Amino acid sequence: MNQYLIEGGRPISGTIRASGNKNAALPCIAAALLTDEVVILRNIPDIEDVQVMFSVYRALGGSIEAIGPNAWRMSLGDISGAEIPLEYARKIRASILFAGPLLARTGKVILPPPGGDVIGRRRLDTHFMALTELGATVKTNGTFIFTASELRGADIFLDEASVTATENAIMAAVLAKGETILTNAASEPHVQDLCRMLVAMGASITGIGSNILTIRGAQRLSGCDFTIGADFMEVGSFIGLAAATHGDLYIEGILQRDIRPCKIAFGKLGIFWEHEGETIHVPNEQALEVNCDFGGMIPKIDDAPWPGFPPDLTSIITVVATQVTGTVLVHEKMFESRMFFVDKLIAMGARIVLCDPHRAVISGPTRLTGSELHSPDVRAGMAMVIAALCAQGRSIIRNVYQIERGYEHLVSRLSSLGAHITVGDNA
Repeated sequence: MNQYLIEGGRPISGTIRASGNKNAALPCIAAALLTDEVVILRNIPDIEDVQVMFSVYRALGGSIEAIGPNAWRMSLGDISGAEIPLEYARKIRASILFAGPLLARTGKVILPPPGGDVIGRRRLDTHFMALTELGATVKTNGTFIFTASELRGADIFLDEASVTATENAIMAAVLAKGETILTNAASEPHVQDLCRMLVAMGASITGIGSNILTIRGAQRLSGCDFTIGADFMEVGSFIGLAAATHGDLYIEGILQRDIRPCKIAFGKLGIFWEHEGETIHVPNEQALEVNCDFGGMIPKIDDAPWPGFPPDLTSIITVVATQVTGTVLVHEKMFESRMFFVDKLIAMGARIVLCDPHRAVISGPTRLTGSELHSPDVRAGMAMVIAALCAQGRSIIRNVYQIERGYEHLVSRLSSLGAHITVGDNA
């Protein structure tokens, strides 16, 4: 298995283009199952998670053909089965996204427990509840078995605003009989992308971008040609990288509306950027000083469902805070194990108090030193890359498969910005 070798202490500079949104690409690949016509998806990032989803699609009888850079032609006439292969299900949590469309097309799904990031308990109850409300039956014997003789529209109130449960419910409902009202739905940009793709296929969905969706079931959906939006998680990661290394970076192909929550959070650390059209500029002249709350109180950066600050960026902003003058509290509310990676930052010299599994107090700036690190998940792995690039000396990051699940061609893209990062062999 590969590892990253990083020589830190150098600012990055240059121009980089945002990749397509990983979290939009995965449900849109699953949604291609909802039609027997050709689906063309564009701006799909070349990452491990996408390749796993393609493998599941092929295992179900589909064909996939590259038709250009990050563009794919997908076709699946008759689905050859309803079982998600174990070898793919255990690799990514997104494998559960095939449940909704497979139920809608075949009335049955056999799904081994999905894998993915190790960031704490990630309950599946909301998926089960939503699909049951639409007429499915769910059984488990170590494997989840979904069956439905007929899907019917329903008035559903989700017990949590789960992104993937919302997406599964939407994909099942677009071919269900009658009307579905989905309340407390997730509304992240990737959920919106999925909805727009389904509308392009002939689905009737209103309320896109809100937490109440109304879906009127169709008898069938057609093919489409759809372009995924930019990955605002990647954009936030690159903003953090530029600030932490005192770099000067232009990021192209972004959507301003998707990074507004990032602007507020990074602003609390004295970090700003300029924007023009689809490009933002993170200059090297940053204040990098905590902006205290009124009365001189220590500010808090906390995550929340959209349009709050994305939980996937709490790891990133924690590392950035180590390079900023002042003290800040980072509160990760949604996953109880995501903050445990900070022990590695402490070993590198960071001044962090981990109050509990959800809260960390960071005081900076601190001079980080190179270290040997192990990536536990996609975003913590990228946070470690940022820490290594702003640290003095050499770092080794292992288990980089986790990072490459979410960041496209990371080594070559960072190298083009002047980062000293290479790939080595663990052996």
